[in-house]
Amino acid sequence: MRRFGFRVGLRVGAFAIALVGCGSSDDDADGEPPGPPTTDAEVLGEPHAGQYHLGPVDFAETEWHNACAPGGGQYRSSLRDPTGLGGEYLAGVSNQYAQTGGVCDACILIKTETGRSIVARVVTYGVEQEAGDIDVSASVFDAIHTGEFPRAMTWEFAKCPEAGTLRYEFQTGANPYWTSLWVRTPRVPITKVEVQSANHASFFEMRRGPDGTLNDDGGFGTGEFTFRVTGMDGQVITETLPSFSAGELVTGSAQFE
Repeated sequence: MRRFGFRVGLRVGAFAIALVGCGSSDDDADGEPPGPPTTDAEVLGEPHAGQYHLGPVDFAETEWHNACAPGGGQYRSSLRDPTGLGGEYLAGVSNQYAQTGGVCDACILIKTETGRSIVARVVTYGVEQEAGDIDVSASVFDAIHTGEFPRAMTWEFAKCPEAGTLRYEFQTGANPYWTSLWVRTPRVPITKVEVQSANHASFFEMRRGPDGTLNDDGGFGTGEFTFRVTGMDGQVITETLPSFSAGELVTGSAQFE
């Protein structure tokens, strides 16, 4: 199945999803590719049933734009290893579960009817044949496919493998009067991001964009600001940064457990 990419990354067709999983391209001692390093995880929410499809989903965006990447651009190179869980293990979900960009950079646990499983990270979303279907990258497909058809599976939101601290990627047009950024590589799906800044004496909830950005349409103002990031499981991270510049990628000091 095929779909057409749009600026916000929506896709029309059967392969609307891009998920990131874990794995390795090195062969084991018997000459067979080893299984992915992360095949299980603590799940969050309810399982969804459908089929998995070979995207294509990749950081190079060889056919379609990834909805969770900058418009007209790609995931920056320094984010690809942690986002792809060390092996470009990527996936996408249907519009019904995308929360209009709210699940960008979240992980999912995929379990096939043949008994294989893998954790992958969501980097895109769009229109699927069925609501529960997903698209996956070549790394994910190779790890779980055993030649079966239909490629039946279930998927659930899940905690990601350890990938370091949160990263804050500011849009190239961000400024004190309109501030927009992505919160990258969270271990749990993010449900809310609030900011306290020169323009907000108390915490103000940022608006989620369809590309996964968090937006303050009035801007942070100048100087220090504090994020309060809430995960799907109720965990909260509070982090203060001294300032930001347009296009900057800031490595935070905290991560969800």
